[in-house]
Amino acid sequence: MYKHSNNKIMTSGAIAAMLSTILYSRRFFPYYVYNIIGGLDEEGKGAVYSFDPVGSYQRESFKAGGSASAMLQPLLDNQVGLKNMQGVKQVTLSLAKALQLVKDVFISAAERDVYTGDALKICIITKDGIKEES
Repeated sequence: MYKHSNNKIMTSGAIAAMLSTILYSRRFFPYYVYNIIGGLDEEGKGAVYSFDPVGSYQRESFKAGGSASAMLQPLLDNQVGLKNMQGVKQVTLSLAKALQLVKDVFISAAERDVYTGDALKICIITKDGIKEES
């Protein structure tokens, strides 16, 4: 419908705004979910949007969600955001290192949180398309 009305594919920012509207319309009887949308923006850069149950959202560099998010976010803050680290230079995270970090993070979550589950589907989004790994 969006493509037909606007003659272009929906951007990740447009999807985030649409989800925000949907969640806000249910603010008095909200869906108790914490959504995260990931994709590429108009400039081809990575975009991550995190939401609360009533539709407030913000763009992030990285974000953890779900039942184990309280355990995962500090690890991501340290390893990806290099927060609370002194004398460390910010370097671009390679795809191989990012994949290994995601796998390690979810293994850690699965060992400590019974709601996380035992399988992981990773969607790798690049300008060349989407690749899936299990």
